[in-house]
Parts: sequence; structure tokens; C-alpha cells
Amino acid sequence: MKFEVGDKVSVLDDDISGIVKEINNNVVGITTSDGFVLEFQSHELIKDKSFSSDVFSSEGFEEIIKEKEQHSKKRSVKTKPKERNQPTMEVDLHIHKLTDSERRMTNYDMLTLQIDTAKRQLEFAMRKRIQKIVFIHGVGEGVLKMELETLFRRYDNIKYYDADLQKYGLGATEVYIFQNVAVN
Repeated sequence: MKFEVGDKVSVLDDDISGIVKEINNNVVGITTSDGFVLEFQSHELIKDKSFSSDVFSSEGFEEIIKEKEQHSKKRSVKTKPKERNQPTMEVDLHIHKLTDSERRMTNYDMLTLQIDTAKRQLEFAMRKRIQKIVFIHGVGEGVLKMELETLFRRYDNIKYYDADLQKYGLGATEVYIFQNVAVN
């Protein structure tokens, strides 16, 4: 908003008003009714209602002022300690979730698809700096779980453990990715 010397203005976030005394780039000096000269950034000021701008209607100013004057207490969203530690990413490795038809796939093909998916998702999580990821592998004979553990051991920056028993049962592994900040 452009101001000119002599404009009557109010400060958006405070109960201060005055007359524009000087303008230096984005800094506007105003003289208050008490005679004090105060400086504000131009985006902190609005012209008084009687000098309404073309950009805003006087109703718009009133809405802004009402909004600023409301002292509504902000509600903080409280999360339970268990929810705070929930993983941010889940990957379901059940074969029917990964392919439309497994009819012509051998056990080797299915296992390869599951491991490749796990590796791709793990590296995605690392790139996106996601700290926790749960791989849902099911119980079965434990072949997929053992292969996942072999995959996870290849990485120095992760630890893995059984996921939340209540939420996933025995068929899931949670991976925690340590977020090392690389300094270049």
C-alpha cells in the first residue's frame, strides 16, 4: 500500500494511529496524537477508514481490525504419547497389494518384487527425511522377514525392530532412520 505524507494511518497489530510524517523506502514515520514519532514498515500500517483505499473497502478494514482485536485463545492440539511415536509411513508388502495378478509369478519373482519395493520405499524415505517407516510383511514362514532384515543390515544409518504388536500383530517391522545432517 502506498502512503503519502499527511495520510492518517493505524498500526495493524497495535492500538496506535497517527499522521504520516516521512517515508523512507519501506519505513514510514508517523506522528502519534501524543507527539511521538514512531517508525513502522509499510506493511504494518493501513490508512484510516476515512481515507479508504481503492484496494480495500471500508468493510474490509473493519473485518481486519475485528480479526486483530479478537483475543481468542489458540487451542493446541494435544497428541497422546503413543500417537507421537507412530510411524509416518507404512508400506504393505503383501503380494496382492503390489501386483494385479500373481498367477504366473514364481515364489522367487514374488519375493524379488517385495524386496525391490521395500528397498525403493526405504530409499525414498531416506531422501524425504522420513524417520520412521513400517514394513507390513505378514507372518507366513518368515522368509520375507528374514530377507528384509538382510536388506536392512546393509544400511549403517538405520535400526529395525518389531512394529507395535497391538497395531500390526507379529507381521510388521518398524525401521528408524537416523537423520545425519551432512555439511558441505
